[in-house]
Amino acid sequence: MNNDIVAGFDDDKDDSLKIRLQKIDEVQGCLVLYLTGYIDTYNSNYFQKRVIKSIESGFIRLVFHCGGLNYVSSTGIGSFTHFLKAVKPRGGDLVLLEIQPKVYEVFQLLGFSQFFNIKENLEESVAFFADKGDQEKAGPFPKIFKCPICSKKLKAVKAGRFRCSECKTILAIDNAGQVFLG
Repeated sequence: MNNDIVAGFDDDKDDSLKIRLQKIDEVQGCLVLYLTGYIDTYNSNYFQKRVIKSIESGFIRLVFHCGGLNYVSSTGIGSFTHFLKAVKPRGGDLVLLEIQPKVYEVFQLLGFSQFFNIKENLEESVAFFADKGDQEKAGPFPKIFKCPICSKKLKAVKAGRFRCSECKTILAIDNAGQVFLG
């Protein structure tokens, strides 16, 4: 069934991680990936290949439904970062949905929770992508955000690299207003 949405998606299988796809017709290039199982060092390559195949098929607005995901290692978190870097230049983004507390904890511990759009339900996620078209015309700057290290409130007026005034961490902010450790 996934092959109907993304050609060749189900050519590989991994029992530790099941992925079911759902296309969102109201939003161009929007795909929900229902994840069941876990993501670790051993299956993250499988996970990345499947998702990159989706991105290359034109799906740049990805919703990862994490309700059935009971474990994500740091390698798994790295995969999500990789996807974000793959879709951003194409005008896309990703949303994480229904993250279990112990999985969210890993995102927080690694300092990644603020890089990802985390939503409560599918309606919010679809609305995020539907609204994003309007917001992008206005542009993300000036942008107020918290330092991912010390949580100090910071303001960026344009894209570039700069240092947190509190903890001196070097940060980078891209043209879309996404903040990265720099």
